[in-house]
Amino acid sequence: MMTNLSSDVIKALQGKTIATAESCTGGGIGAALTAVSGSSAVYKGGIISYTNEIKENLLGVPAAMLAQYGAVSEPVAQAMAEGARKALQTDIAVSVTGFAGPGGDEYGNPVGTVFIGYADTTVSYANEYHFIGDREEVRNQAIQAALQIILEENK
Repeated sequence: MMTNLSSDVIKALQGKTIATAESCTGGGIGAALTAVSGSSAVYKGGIISYTNEIKENLLGVPAAMLAQYGAVSEPVAQAMAEGARKALQTDIAVSVTGFAGPGGDEYGNPVGTVFIGYADTTVSYANEYHFIGDREEVRNQAIQAALQIILEENK
């Protein structure tokens, strides 16, 4: 299932480039994309930004934004996607930040809360998701949802 989705994404992105900024998925989107033969023509790379320091220093997420909304939030996910696109100089970027478990955060986000950001040359946004399951299931659902967003935006 994931391989087919990844293949569809790579086909849809021919002639474009993409980067990833991943927190809770820890490089899973990049791994799913690079599992497809020919992905090097499309996928330039990713930044695994597991800490706020990396979100700030490599992706350009403002410290004030992280302090106000928390790392797991819509504005941060959007800023991560925009930052990855800029840092890796790609046409498109997708980002993921969330709680795969075992705990939530001080902002009231429970386990399974994930924000997925998307940015390209004309649009930039983030959506909130609530996935159910253990750590691995939440991560896999987030990867699948991110790939689906890329596909939907690039039909």
